[in-house]
Amino acid sequence: MARQNGFQKNKKLDYSKKKLKTIPSEVLEDTDISILDLDRNRLKDTLGISTLTNLRELILSRNELLDFPLEIKQLFHLEKLYLNQNKIQNIPEGIFSQLQKLELLKLSTNRLSKLPSDISCCKNLQHLGLSHNYLKELNEAVADLPKLKELFVDNNRLSELPARLFENKNLTTFRAAANRLREPPDEVCAGGLKQIRRYFSQLSSSQADYIHRVKTMFLGSSMAGKSTLCRSLQEGKVVTVSVADRTVGIEISEVQKEDFSFLFWDFAGQEEYYLTHHVFITPQALVILVINLKSYSIGDPQSFKEEVSFWINNVLMRVPDSVVLPVGTHIDKCENSEEIKEKKADIEINIKKMLDEREARLEQRRKNIREKMEPALFSDQTCRLDQVTGYNLKVLDFIAIDGTNQADIEYLQAQILECVQNKDLFPNIEKKLPRVYQTVESSIRDLLKDHKVPDHGIVSLNALLSDINCKLTKIDKDDLKDILRYLHRIGIIMWYEDIPALIDTVFVKPSFLIALFKTIVRHDLENQLKKIPKDLLMSENALVKHRRKWVEDFHRNATLHNTAMRLLVKMSLLKENSPEDEDFMEEIAGTKQEGGKLLRLLKHFEICLATKLSNPLNPDAMEFSPDSLWKMPQSAIPNDACMFPSYLKNNDLVSQKWGEDKVDDINIHIYLLPEIPQGLFHRLIIKVCSLYAPHWVGREKCLVISNAKCLLLKENHEEDDQFIEIRCRRPQKREFQTTWDMILAIMCKMAKLEEQWPGLCRTVCSPCTVNGCSADFDWPDKNESESFYDMVKQDMVTCDNGHTQRTEFLFPKVPVVSLLEDGNPQSIIYNMAGNIAMGPTNMTVGNQIFDSSDILEDIKK
Repeated sequence: MARQNGFQKNKKLDYSKKKLKTIPSEVLEDTDISILDLDRNRLKDTLGISTLTNLRELILSRNELLDFPLEIKQLFHLEKLYLNQNKIQNIPEGIFSQLQKLELLKLSTNRLSKLPSDISCCKNLQHLGLSHNYLKELNEAVADLPKLKELFVDNNRLSELPARLFENKNLTTFRAAANRLREPPDEVCAGGLKQIRRYFSQLSSSQADYIHRVKTMFLGSSMAGKSTLCRSLQEGKVVTVSVADRTVGIEISEVQKEDFSFLFWDFAGQEEYYLTHHVFITPQALVILVINLKSYSIGDPQSFKEEVSFWINNVLMRVPDSVVLPVGTHIDKCENSEEIKEKKADIEINIKKMLDEREARLEQRRKNIREKMEPALFSDQTCRLDQVTGYNLKVLDFIAIDGTNQADIEYLQAQILECVQNKDLFPNIEKKLPRVYQTVESSIRDLLKDHKVPDHGIVSLNALLSDINCKLTKIDKDDLKDILRYLHRIGIIMWYEDIPALIDTVFVKPSFLIALFKTIVRHDLENQLKKIPKDLLMSENALVKHRRKWVEDFHRNATLHNTAMRLLVKMSLLKENSPEDEDFMEEIAGTKQEGGKLLRLLKHFEICLATKLSNPLNPDAMEFSPDSLWKMPQSAIPNDACMFPSYLKNNDLVSQKWGEDKVDDINIHIYLLPEIPQGLFHRLIIKVCSLYAPHWVGREKCLVISNAKCLLLKENHEEDDQFIEIRCRRPQKREFQTTWDMILAIMCKMAKLEEQWPGLCRTVCSPCTVNGCSADFDWPDKNESESFYDMVKQDMVTCDNGHTQRTEFLFPKVPVVSLLEDGNPQSIIYNMAGNIAMGPTNMTVGNQIFDSSDILEDIKK
């Protein structure tokens, strides 16, 4: 091996995952080492490492370091230093001044509250990872790093960012989510580096406004009194809301109280609406949990779950740093003050018990990992547990009120104002914004007030820019986009620029968008279908018998014909507004050839899945020729219906197609704490069915086929544990990789979904396949540099009860012997129907639409 400066170039020693408590002497004596990997050990210090003066890369991540290793400052040639996922609390001055060649420094997931000022001496530093620490400020020293390209400071306690940092043109990647920033606000940082830079540029050239705005979400079960409470607070007096006028979907309003602007979001309580709630539940909110004290039953776990714990758990998983104010209503219907007092005490005791139990379960999981033979293999999971435990959901003292009493409404209003003024609860409620942000927001309100935009509030981006520029001095289009992004994130307007077909569409009245959602996502959808009038049916060349068919398909299969959706939207538009022109109707509802804006939104939020209803052969189809591109005729457009998994009532069809579970099935359990979020499984189904064309769907089960293999997805709700199960028939030896590839593709979709619930904690395991054994094999963490197939090295593993299993039945591992019978390894690719293509194959699959009713039987045969 070539030598450079007296030592071997790129000589690497890999001592990761060795359960080391000290660095071995043979390592410390090898002064030629340039790369040393000590990842995933049990090191609490690095004594002796200063002898390795030729080190250029040192990996100490996922150890048990409490103090920054002082000896590292003698490693003058160090270029890359990994210290992430330890427990380091402080870095003394005088270390980084000696590490002037450092290019990469990872300190994420530690307990740092500040950085030393001499970090500015690392003039070659290009990557700095500081995520998941306790930093309260990002000192100016970081702005003195001229070559810095990547900076990660998300999940800290920062309130401000130094403007000078963003003058560095080399900085191309920056992340600062989950900090509760006031300058620039989190909603500005979410727009990326360009928006942050323009923010500081606007601040330097204009005045700043200091905004006090609170998003206030009213949650609670159906008929708890949310709408009455919301509207009474809005009006400042008692408002009576009839049963017929209760919230359908979500209602939005804005209220000004003293110096605070409250955005009231009133969420419907019926189960059918939960699927859309996650779209609008955002961090840094005040959650008013409304509880019907009249219907609440003391000592009834189900009553507590429906009225209280379900809502707190969903807030805890979705926005775990929120503030929750429990408000008991209908006390005027309780028998006496003693009943109110007892119910209040019962709710408070059970909330504390619920939060304590969650903390205990997380600690038990952490303890289980510590007691494993190789806890370092699960260090990522330990860090995740630390992060989830560190979130601080604040549940305030319970308030019981009579919603028909003016004094009680005024008292609640005073309590809310006191709450938002509390710096401990809302430390960064004040946001600093360039004056132009407020000016644009005011201009949009004026345009609505003066009817300069349509009543529905749907306008094109260019038209909005033109209208605003008529009222203001000229504003740049990029600046307008930044401001719209900010207004979208706080809920003033809606602009879905990540949906290509809607990038030019701005909803300046979110209430109208919500009204569109509730034409389809509602508790009485079947009745709405039955109400479509004959004259409206005629506009789509439909008859009453077609309407009956739509009702039947929806009732039986949760499938809604696109024609029926268009008519529901038209019916809603005609009911709530003056008749709109035909172009607008088509823009929203769509046509037979193309879906409208509403359908695109429903698909984007994974509320429904486009599907193809069984049709006879198309007599107008083009003749197939292998030498030319075959085009699908317009009459055969596949998206002629949508399936809504959340509306399904049973699993009968899936259970029938799958048959009995077998003890030797490949079986994966994904446990979620504190529980499976409402709607997560149905969204997972939609993601999975988008991958695999042949599928059957039930309310809590889904069966898909790929590569001639059946895979079952199942949501399990047991008393204490909830988990999602992935089950696949035991493959032949040559089919293990294609089977595990299919499972891993689904798990990747699952992981992507989980990102939207930061307070969620998961564990993956494979049950022992021996009949009657209750033991599990926990999945270890996967290193960044390794594939899932390298996750477990052994060919055989043994469970806690002594049963030995082949690894490939439990983890993604391909058997050593995977050759064809002639001994030559080949690429084996299966198509959807199960045929085999041999040799190195490159296959691209487009939108396949076919009748899959016979595939399962063929596979079984």
